[in-house]
Amino acid sequence: MDPYKVLKHSLVTEKSMDMVEKGNKIVFVVSKKANKNQIKEAVESLYKVKVIDVNTVNAINGQKKAFVQLHPESHAEDIISKMGVM
Repeated sequence: MDPYKVLKHSLVTEKSMDMVEKGNKIVFVVSKKANKNQIKEAVESLYKVKVIDVNTVNAINGQKKAFVQLHPESHAEDIISKMGVM
């Protein structure tokens, strides 16, 4: 699956920004058809980082969210700033 079809956009909320700062995690809204392995591969190929873990949840509003835990060598704040969020 194309990485741009897997990852729709990053989620920017107060809680997700707290995860970036304290937990080295990034939250993405992803395709409903994407599985954890596809999400991991998409993040690693697009942002050139190493992913430790991916957790997904289907939200009440119909979106699928992915919580991506990055390796300590990769900094979530750097990736968020490259995306233009921070």
